[in-house]
Amino acid sequence: MGLEDAKTEIDHAFTRDDLKGASFENAFGGATSFLRRKYTKDLSLADIAITGVPFDQAVTNRPGTRLGPRAIREASALQPYDPPYGWPFDVLSEFAIIDYGDMAFDYGNVAAFPETLKAHIGTILAADVPTVTLGGDHYVTYPILKAYAEKYGPISLLQFDAHSDSWPDDEESRIDHGTFVYKAIKQGIVDPATSVQVGIRTTNEDTLGVTTIDAREVHRIGPEATVAKIKEVLGDNPAYLTFDIDALDPAYAPGTGTPVWGGLTSAQAAAILRDLAGINIVGGDIVEVSPPFDTTGATAIAGAHVATEILCLLGWKMRGGA
Repeated sequence: MGLEDAKTEIDHAFTRDDLKGASFENAFGGATSFLRRKYTKDLSLADIAITGVPFDQAVTNRPGTRLGPRAIREASALQPYDPPYGWPFDVLSEFAIIDYGDMAFDYGNVAAFPETLKAHIGTILAADVPTVTLGGDHYVTYPILKAYAEKYGPISLLQFDAHSDSWPDDEESRIDHGTFVYKAIKQGIVDPATSVQVGIRTTNEDTLGVTTIDAREVHRIGPEATVAKIKEVLGDNPAYLTFDIDALDPAYAPGTGTPVWGGLTSAQAAAILRDLAGINIVGGDIVEVSPPFDTTGATAIAGAHVATEILCLLGWKMRGGA
């Protein structure tokens, strides 16, 4: 197969027979599933499931992350021609990856959203298929963590973010992207002693026991030392990786609801994610891509690459790290 196949290949999201392999349809055309994976609700043959959660009720500043999953899928059309760069295996060829589509919910019944999302993820996990979720504001990670904790028990959280999202909030009914970590720790869903936050650059004096590698430290010690510190804290505990796109500096990802200067570069993030190979990752998400605030599409492109790296981390674990 090669680029010459673009003459006949189209809409692989619906027409492909095999769940594995590259896709060579024209990047500017066709149905935009993530990495041209097949849209299907059949989990029986899937190794990993991509799913979207277009939700942005709880935003601090700029709305629009409900459009993130669609933009990330569109941006990913540039990627499925070749194996992900820098990995010694091709996750697209070795594993059956499906696009499970977006979660359906009643936008007029916000109170029902958390349980709807938890059940959505729980259905996929019940089939022993890990998820990579495209958000959505960062609140979506909270119901997802609940579903994962039901399967694995208290898990380690690896969070890339400008904000800790652990400000005090003891009202469970509040749907707030800035307090989900606090709630997850207080409820015993996340083990703070084996959790890490990377890229933080906003003030929160109480870390709740989570190890913080702030953006300044990443710049000072570099990606390799950052990865070594992350791996030391995580150990071999089941870990969920959540990547808020505002972990990146606004120069690299302006399309987010809460941009903060001094963040990670895309090169730093790429190196760190690649070198995390070997962690006991059980799932992950990319959140807070807000396309209306980035007409260049750079933020969605970054989001698509982050999601692909999470896929590779899952694949590396599933193939035994060799």
